[in-house]
Amino acid sequence: MSASRQDGTYPRPQMCRPDWHSLDGTWAFSYDDNDIGKGDAWFQPGSFARFARQIIVPFPPESEASGISDLRQHPIVWYRREVTTEELPLRQPTPGSRVLLHFGAVDYRADVWVDGQHVGDHIGGQTPFTLDITHALDGQAAAHAIVVRAEDDPSDQSQPRGKQTWQSHPHKVWYERTTGIWQTVWIEMVPDTHISELAWQADPDDGVSAFIETNRSWAKDLLVTIDLEIDGRPLGHAAAVMYGRRLHLHVPVRELGNGIDREDLLWSPDQPVLIDAKVSLVNAATAAVVDEATSYFGIRTVGVGGGRFLLNGRAYFLRGVLNQGYRASTHISNRGTDELRGEIELAKAMGFNAMRIHQKAEDPRALYWADRLGLLVWGEIGAAYEFSATAVQQLTAEWVTIVRRDRSHPSVVAWVPINESWGLPNLSHDAAQQHFAAGIANLTRALDPSRPVMSNEGWEHVDSDILGLHDYTNDPVALAERYGEGRMTAALLRRPGDGAAGRVAALTRSQVARFKAGKAPLMITEFGGLSLQSSPDAFAYTHLSSDTEYAALLHELFEALRSTPSVAGFCYTQLFDTAQETNGLANQHGESKLPVDTVRYIVTGEKRAS
Repeated sequence: MSASRQDGTYPRPQMCRPDWHSLDGTWAFSYDDNDIGKGDAWFQPGSFARFARQIIVPFPPESEASGISDLRQHPIVWYRREVTTEELPLRQPTPGSRVLLHFGAVDYRADVWVDGQHVGDHIGGQTPFTLDITHALDGQAAAHAIVVRAEDDPSDQSQPRGKQTWQSHPHKVWYERTTGIWQTVWIEMVPDTHISELAWQADPDDGVSAFIETNRSWAKDLLVTIDLEIDGRPLGHAAAVMYGRRLHLHVPVRELGNGIDREDLLWSPDQPVLIDAKVSLVNAATAAVVDEATSYFGIRTVGVGGGRFLLNGRAYFLRGVLNQGYRASTHISNRGTDELRGEIELAKAMGFNAMRIHQKAEDPRALYWADRLGLLVWGEIGAAYEFSATAVQQLTAEWVTIVRRDRSHPSVVAWVPINESWGLPNLSHDAAQQHFAAGIANLTRALDPSRPVMSNEGWEHVDSDILGLHDYTNDPVALAERYGEGRMTAALLRRPGDGAAGRVAALTRSQVARFKAGKAPLMITEFGGLSLQSSPDAFAYTHLSSDTEYAALLHELFEALRSTPSVAGFCYTQLFDTAQETNGLANQHGESKLPVDTVRYIVTGEKRAS
């Protein structure tokens, strides 16, 4: 099956190979509160007795789904799993093949051993990592022991943690902690020389280009071939000799030169067209295929201009919704492809065309469904909560990895490295913090110049391509007046101010100039936060007691922003009730609080055709 039509279970959806096996499921597990595991060699094959408990991976031990459900602070945890030779992907290792062990995410520091040998480590709780474990596998053994040690200091505010609390208990908009493995673990068989990274640039004006990187520092005598197709029909072909480890290869697509054919190829939420690709490494001397992967991408452009967000060169009004990506029984993990697909489908059914997956780097399989079903996504990362050299280094390292991982998804249309000055508490007046906000925005543009970037989503903007503001007023009239034509500029320049105006009063002169010139469109990127019939101790911005009152205020708030000419888009808080936050349009089980068609009318202002 093509990469664009898989069932969504493949953990790395834009570079697929057939020989892989999921290691999710039951693992042996142990806490190490006294940090004795390394000294006592818990990583050795004979250390079975140290692992007296069981856990269901990839669910964090704090979650109910893990089978542990322990909310106390345990900074160090260990995992152990036996992998039989039958579980090695589809075939036994052959001479010249490599066995790769992949982790979607482990929070926060991880060390990994295989058959007692240390095979690697990783720092960063939101980023994937891959280890070549071929050399560590005991060829005589019928099973191989994989051992993981994860360390996550719950009080370290320099660690990017997003919505995970750093206090003893959840509070306000922060939730339970996550420790250890929280995304899928899988094993893959690859050739000795293989593709290690694949990325796409697909622009209707500049055409299609691929970036290919191999695991070898000098890929000698290799030919790279790329074949594109759509719905089984050939679309383009290119080939080039690879000199060194990396190659950028342009793939001609003739249909992009024809106006009618070109429109049929463009990706959008209303027309989520995906192009399938087969990328091959070929021995130039023998013509034998060395490695092969299938992939997909979408052809589209995003940008800003004239005070609007632009999709494929045309003004496009964003109707967004906030999704915390934090679930009742699995916390920041998920139950797999059906759940991820269901979240995208619900958002679209409610009339939204965009989503902020908030304060986390989400499972790539969620982006696959956004690509396939057609939903715009703002790429984000969990924040640190202090400003220090360590926090800057750790956030930047994770952010670079996330941008590189997700930059080929057509659904991702904007980057948000910082939200609401989290980790930058003195951004309004501290030069160092302002330099970092501007610096990480520019670093993002260097990695990916094709998408808008927010230097600080929602609050004090230093250098943002979209002027996103967060405003939780529950007065529709005040909301419409505040962002009416010409009034926003006055609010921006008001000093001192309060509410939304106060939060953006520290805009740089260049940012104000960009807004006035229409180069940075205004969006209300968090608003609403209405709670229906919640308990008194639940968190929400406005509490309402009846369905009628709830529906009426929702409609008035959405209508206020839709009817305001200066607003180029919005993002409602939020899609689901999340932990103590009860301001979801749906409850924590995904059940809409109002009929879905009613929500759709509220969001879009348009009734479904009968």
